[in-house]
Amino acid sequence: MAESQEEMSPLEVKVARQVEYYFGDHNLPRDRFLKEQLQLDDGWVALETMLKFNRLKSLTTDSSVVIAALQKSKTGLLEISEDMTKIRRSLNKPLPELNDEYKDTLKQKSVYIKGFPLETTLDEILEWLNGKGPVENIQMRRNLQRRFKGSVFICFDTEESAKQFLERSDIKSFKDNEMLVLSREAYHAKKAEERKQFKAETKAKAKQEKEHQQKHAEEKEMDLLLDEHSGRLLKFSGELEDVSREDFHILFSGHGRIKWVDFTRGAKEGTLLFDGKAQEAFDKAKAAHGEDLKIKDNSVTWQLVEGDEEKEIMKKIIEAQQESFNKSRGRGGRGKRGRRGRGGRDQGRTQYQGKKTKFDSDDEQEEALAAAPAKRELEDAADSPAAKVAKTENGS
Repeated sequence: MAESQEEMSPLEVKVARQVEYYFGDHNLPRDRFLKEQLQLDDGWVALETMLKFNRLKSLTTDSSVVIAALQKSKTGLLEISEDMTKIRRSLNKPLPELNDEYKDTLKQKSVYIKGFPLETTLDEILEWLNGKGPVENIQMRRNLQRRFKGSVFICFDTEESAKQFLERSDIKSFKDNEMLVLSREAYHAKKAEERKQFKAETKAKAKQEKEHQQKHAEEKEMDLLLDEHSGRLLKFSGELEDVSREDFHILFSGHGRIKWVDFTRGAKEGTLLFDGKAQEAFDKAKAAHGEDLKIKDNSVTWQLVEGDEEKEIMKKIIEAQQESFNKSRGRGGRGKRGRRGRGGRDQGRTQYQGKKTKFDSDDEQEEALAAAPAKRELEDAADSPAAKVAKTENGS
């Protein structure tokens, strides 16, 4: 772009800068209309055509002003025809090859600035940048609705100019707004870290939500099991040193089918889980063996379990059943040679199911916008669980 010269008026500085932007390295490769015009007359474009470009037209409609500004410009980017009616990019300044080296150079020459009010205009940004270094291009970053996002990319003429700009102390504020100023490389590194963190947070949130849903499903399943087994628990206590689990099966044989005996030999209390209502089995057993319902001549206190206590005991029984089932599978799955293959109380029963096993930007939007043709402005456009002990203890 044109450098400010003492003999150039403020208007001529703006005109020269704008026209040179149209033919500059940033705009020309993307400006479809202007490239078509270059093909018509060996690179020459009539001033009459140029004065139809919106931003230049907003500055002047007088071709003599454009000619005067370009004659005073020291960049040497443009040539003027002998009849002063046409301009073209100097043949001595061909467009750079758009290779990786060129792209890397652009990154090194560019800085990122954020903090401009959303209503800020390009002219206001240009005025703020005046005297802070030779600027080649300003890209006002916009959203899909083409509204200014409050941040820009500034490309300077050299990498050294960009470094000097970053070291300035007068770029930290704009109209009392605190500004974030970074090299373009630092900006991309920052955005990459933010994307990485966002993905990690999203993944963690999804995992947490999945675990929450799974826990909710398990709690719902547990509630259904508890409702299904309501009224099936019978507690007992007494002097039971010589009593085994099998003795309870014998005591209630023909009166009620016991699915689970929560009792350890030598203990003084335990719980029975029946296949049906515990009260019915208890009443039938008393009718058959006597009102006090002893076991191996031992006096026993019997109590039907209800309410919250029933739920807590049932949860422990179900968890114990699942643990027992998992252990049996962990032993290699005995198949036909295992206990289940020999028949008996456990054969053909469905286990309670426990927890399932787990087997297992804005920048992109801006790139799409930047790839579009330029707008020629200064900026870029179970039924039964397994038994807890061996069949000799709790089997039939």
